Amino acid sequence: MNNILIIGAGKSTSVLIDHLLSKAGTEDLFLRIGDIDLENAKKACKNKKHCEAFHLDVFNAESRENAVKSADIVISMLPARFHIEVAKACVKFKKNMVTASYISKEMKALDEEVKENGLIFMNEIGVDPGIDHMSAMQVIDRIGDKGGKILLFESFTGGLVAPESDTNLWNYKFTWNPRNVVVAGQGGVAEFIQEGKYKYIPYHRLFRRTEFLHIEGYGKFEGYANRNSLDYMSIYGLEDVLTLYRGTIRRVGFSRAWNMFVQLGMTDDSFKMKDSENMSYRDFVNSFLPYSPTDTVELKLRHNLKIDQDDLMWEKLLDLDLFNKDKKIGIKEATPAQALQKILMDKWSLAPDDKDMIVMYHKFGYELKGKKKQIDSTMVHIGKDQTETAMAKTVGLPVAIATLKILKGEITTPGVQLPIKKEVYEPILKELEKHDIVFKEKETEYLGYNPFGEVGN
Repeated sequence: MNNILIIGAGKSTSVLIDHLLSKAGTEDLFLRIGDIDLENAKKACKNKKHCEAFHLDVFNAESRENAVKSADIVISMLPARFHIEVAKACVKFKKNMVTASYISKEMKALDEEVKENGLIFMNEIGVDPGIDHMSAMQVIDRIGDKGGKILLFESFTGGLVAPESDTNLWNYKFTWNPRNVVVAGQGGVAEFIQEGKYKYIPYHRLFRRTEFLHIEGYGKFEGYANRNSLDYMSIYGLEDVLTLYRGTIRRVGFSRAWNMFVQLGMTDDSFKMKDSENMSYRDFVNSFLPYSPTDTVELKLRHNLKIDQDDLMWEKLLDLDLFNKDKKIGIKEATPAQALQKILMDKWSLAPDDKDMIVMYHKFGYELKGKKKQIDSTMVHIGKDQTETAMAKTVGLPVAIATLKILKGEITTPGVQLPIKKEVYEPILKELEKHDIVFKEKETEYLGYNPFGEVGN
């Protein structure tokens, strides 16, 4: 019997666990699900005979090591910063490991030891990172195999609300960790290359420099730059590419509106606010505005942001109930980002019957036999309900599929890695198609990078 240890039983694990349980009989699997909250683990097991729930404190060395050494493979669905403790135990007891998180410096440092032990530590095998890597490399390798040269590569992904559940002026609801949305883009400068020119966007300008894209059947979207696109020149083997840009997708107008919070300082997570637990939403807004003995908070905010009363941006702020005198932040020593998150969760949480949506878009410009062409590759997946969300499905399924293929010896290359090799991405993408996670491609003539029809560099 193949014993699979799953550490962490949060919302992102629902589809992962269901998929593995559906294969338990035919693949001879037994799942052990460990979580700091035993009830979460029990709920994930659903009383299935091929599953056992148990309490696991990943920070307790004895508990952690006992769980790892009895497993055949380990899946860590913990927050990314906690993977390293699990990884060290996996090296110690010679166990393969799978995560959906970005490879950290600490994880990468284990690469030589992992290879020496013939182990596979598969990381970045969720949706973004994950499906984005695999779908991109499939096209990049296909063009390269034909002798083509990549001139441009752009990639965008977004976790959004499905069109039928899009009911607010922001065209957005939280479909994943709200904190990640509030602090997105902080802690670094966005770096990328366009037509051979290196470009940089500091955080305070990030949401005012956006790209635009159209996805057939779903309309127009915008994308803002992720932190460092330049890392992917070597990862994807695109050292000579002229344009390389990775970003996050939102509906058009979101970034301009979000920039209001950035400019006011409401997304700052570096300091704690005094008496925040007793602060009203209105007080929170006012704390970022100049004092005036006569002007209202509303008037001061409009003046500070230079927006008129009939501006859609003003309507979006009103839509959030920001000026409410009675609603309290209710968080002791909250940072501005934490307080803003509390306000937004009141309005942007998914309703019980809401559905989420994952949108992914790749653009490839390439030259082959003297001709320049462009491929637009898009994937849209809409969730079923609050359990089988598009996010949980696109994160969980690749993790589950990769785990099974490692167990069956179909993925064999050792090391700390991400899914950019054909032995990984080809079979996984093929299986994902059976679950309606499908990319549609359109090929046209490539006219060069020029998103706004302007001349210049």
